[in-house]
Amino acid sequence: MACGIRFYYLQVDKQKLYVMEDALIWGIDLGGTKIEGAVLDAEKRVLARLRLPTESHLGYEHIIGQIERLIMMLKAETGASPRRLGMGTPGTTDPDTQLLKNSNTLVLNGKPFRRDISEALGIPVVTANDANCFSVAEARMGVVPEVAPGARVVFGVIMGTGVGGGIVIDGKVLEGRQGIAGEWGHSFLDESGGPCYCGNTGCVETIISGPALERHYKSLAGQTLKLPEILERHNRQTDPAASETFRRLIHFFGKGLANIINILDPDVVVVGGGVGNTPQLYTAGVEAIRHFVFNTRLDTLVVAPRLGDSAGVFGAALLVENKP
Repeated sequence: MACGIRFYYLQVDKQKLYVMEDALIWGIDLGGTKIEGAVLDAEKRVLARLRLPTESHLGYEHIIGQIERLIMMLKAETGASPRRLGMGTPGTTDPDTQLLKNSNTLVLNGKPFRRDISEALGIPVVTANDANCFSVAEARMGVVPEVAPGARVVFGVIMGTGVGGGIVIDGKVLEGRQGIAGEWGHSFLDESGGPCYCGNTGCVETIISGPALERHYKSLAGQTLKLPEILERHNRQTDPAASETFRRLIHFFGKGLANIINILDPDVVVVGGGVGNTPQLYTAGVEAIRHFVFNTRLDTLVVAPRLGDSAGVFGAALLVENKP
């Protein structure tokens, strides 16, 4: 067999396929609680996908060590070695200082993370915000090719513990001059959200993230419940505080996304994250967007993702597709 070729048995049509090592794309999704790695072939088939805990409480150097360990595990799984690596990060790398910023994994902030991980692994590393990775994966591999194959502009939404977003134009992530394109979670929505960790008040994240909605429910009902139970109580129509929390979610979901649509006018909005699993976002939520958008109708498709919680790692791998 020629040098540089590795043999893989893929569970795809039960065929044995020869795959060139250099054609593989490697991605890492660095999350607050877990690190996921994946190796894809040129046809976007998954050769390996593994996870390790982040353990960020053990510090910055430990996180880098966990990534190194995960790469070693993927190498053992595939028999191949990465030539380059795409990585999704919480927060983003500042284009001027090259330091990571805006991460809720606080030990990463102010660190030259991209440089450090590249030196640790001995290969070029391309990084992007985790919401950007989610967005490009769904735009190119996930739901968008199914529902709108001609779409040029996609806005990806993550609504979970935090709120983030990413912009994909013609299959490519838009980073922006300051590396913050798509960060709608920290745009102003309403004073009732109160203070945000970013230093501002009334951010989208302080109103329609999971923890924000749970805090709102507690302020009304005097008890702490997780969001799925709150929404279940609303569905059963047994808890007025739960129904008020649900109405808050729908109202501000519509208002917040209408602002994005008025500015960006995307073909498709893909809604991910735990809060995005709320079915009514795609019915009552879309009606709320229609109410606020600056048009007589709403042509933008608002859809659920297809790739599950691995969209981020697939998007990270796509960052280095066709890179020399």
